[in-house]
Amino acid sequence: MAGSGALSLVLQIVLFPLSAFRSPGNVQAQEPDDRTQAARNYHRHSAERLRGQTLAAQKDSAESGHQISSGQRPFITCSPSQIRVAVVQVKRLSCWLDSGCARFSGVNTLFIRPGTLNEALDALAQTGGTILAGGTDLFPACSGRQLSGPVIDISRVTELKGVRFTEEFVEIGARTTWSEVLAAGLPRGFDGLCAAAREVGSIQIQNSATVAGNVCNASPAADGVAALMALDAEVTLESHAGARAISLADFVQGNRKTARQANEMMTSVRVPRRWENAVSSFLKLGARRYLVISIVMVAVNLAADSRGRVREAAVCVGSCSPKAMRLTELERALAGVPIGPQLRAIATSSHFSRLAPIDDVRATAGYRLEAAQTLVLRALDECASKVA
Repeated sequence: MAGSGALSLVLQIVLFPLSAFRSPGNVQAQEPDDRTQAARNYHRHSAERLRGQTLAAQKDSAESGHQISSGQRPFITCSPSQIRVAVVQVKRLSCWLDSGCARFSGVNTLFIRPGTLNEALDALAQTGGTILAGGTDLFPACSGRQLSGPVIDISRVTELKGVRFTEEFVEIGARTTWSEVLAAGLPRGFDGLCAAAREVGSIQIQNSATVAGNVCNASPAADGVAALMALDAEVTLESHAGARAISLADFVQGNRKTARQANEMMTSVRVPRRWENAVSSFLKLGARRYLVISIVMVAVNLAADSRGRVREAAVCVGSCSPKAMRLTELERALAGVPIGPQLRAIATSSHFSRLAPIDDVRATAGYRLEAAQTLVLRALDECASKVA
């Protein structure tokens, strides 16, 4: 019978009382008092009642001969004063989702934790949920508000982890953290990207924050975006309809705007290997040295020919436009110039005319534009020193 296999999935629902999220502090082992034992009994009995409701709903659905997808959906009731989050872990995610078979009364967030990429794509297609990777951008964006709607936690999807070298590309998995990028032993053409990785918050943030999260957040001040754009990076997007690759410059469409469709998930960022032996630089200006949002950032990559001249140049400026921007006119002007101190003489103010900086609490537009020109000259000097 078509669809009958939907009832055979493995489902684990973990319901968290609010007290479970309180910090335990420095608690020493001791015998439970009467109140503690009563609380344990209450939660055990609550779990048993919930288990009974779930089994009864499944039995009623099976005996009625209806498919779950036909609208006969089990209804799990929880007290809003006790339950806030339902965590669903499945091996086959073809049902038990809000749009397919299960509704949760009193649950504010359905938290789905798939184990494979296919399961994650299933969850995304059926719920349209928010994708959670490192959470270092997602949770601060809540600004004290609780997450609402389905959340798809991809922290167990191992296919999205790691750095791989193919014939044409260096592929960075979407779940790869910035600390893992730094530990990957990338060639010198990625020195700018590694320098940008060290600027992503603190070390603790770098241990959690993912490359895809930094890109998909699409902040004009995202450190990783400018460095990746200067490497001609592409992003790979996957859905049940298939996979597609799009240049990072086209993927990021503006402040917090990307070309990702609702049913798509970024699975990797890939960089052409022709940049492997380039000289590379990344410079950032902020109000202080560490843990700061950029006023301006600059990424420069120069690939040399056999005579030591610029074969290909990439110059990208961030925090000076709604999205990081390549200075294509300057790149063309640098082509064929010997890589040395004379590079800085090529850059003129006209090469920065396409930038559109703004006034904000960190800097004025005029200061940003002047700082961008200064940082580009310094980055060119740094690249030249690496050749010498």
